[in-house]
Amino acid sequence: MTATAAGGPPRTRDPREEYVAALSLLRGRPLVVLTGAGLSTDSGIPDYRGPGSVPRTPMTRQEFDSGPAARRRYWARSHLGWALMSRATPNAGHRALARLDPDLLITQNVDGLHERAGTRRLVALHGRISEVVCLTCRRVVSREWLQQRMTELNPGHLDHVREVAALPDGDVDLEATAGFTVPGCTDCGGILKPDVVLFGENVPAERVQRCYAAVDALRERDGALLVAGSSLAVMSGLRFVRRAAGHGVPVVVCNRGPTRGDPLATVRVESGCSEFLQALAPSAG
Repeated sequence: MTATAAGGPPRTRDPREEYVAALSLLRGRPLVVLTGAGLSTDSGIPDYRGPGSVPRTPMTRQEFDSGPAARRRYWARSHLGWALMSRATPNAGHRALARLDPDLLITQNVDGLHERAGTRRLVALHGRISEVVCLTCRRVVSREWLQQRMTELNPGHLDHVREVAALPDGDVDLEATAGFTVPGCTDCGGILKPDVVLFGENVPAERVQRCYAAVDALRERDGALLVAGSSLAVMSGLRFVRRAAGHGVPVVVCNRGPTRGDPLATVRVESGCSEFLQALAPSAG
């Protein structure tokens, strides 16, 4: 564990000291919070890179666009994954962040649990898996509607839900997908895609700029950036840590396992998110 002293090299501290130092640094300050998959593990949704996670290669946008076989694979697996993910409910960490009410909560998660917990000011950086968009006419429909339609077109497919393991982002481990029927857009017959940023896609520029503006404002307001449950392995989240550190804004990273942002962290906490966030924003009762 390390903490960076102003004007000096990193120093080693006891993990408990790091925990207390992080709480002290964050309390009473304006905050921007960046969350990742590690925050939702207590809701039963596995993460990509946490301790014990099974290495996997998620579908990229290029693969999704490559043809009907890839899209059958995606939707056949997602049909089962949604049946599992849609049962998830916000955990104590989500609820603590809603109580904390930061200036902005930036989430890399697509599960919608922050919204359900009551967070007010939020950017879903990678979109929400609860929505589906037509790539031709851009009509957006609910994932619940598509789930029902796929169930009608593929009777018995949901029986496989008892045999598969849940994976991040509403995916499951299923190989037999060749016979799955994928519906098209009811308006134009176009290809339906989850309204999320797949690997290999860019986050919409307006979302990025809103997040940058919130991070930049911390410099003038003596604020801090808190990262909770993200390994920061991809640039979509790491860039905000780099932005904050470049402005001299304190950065606290709370995660189980190392992150790419650790060298930039003012304080690094090895802890479960729910535990730490409840300590930061205790309930009134």
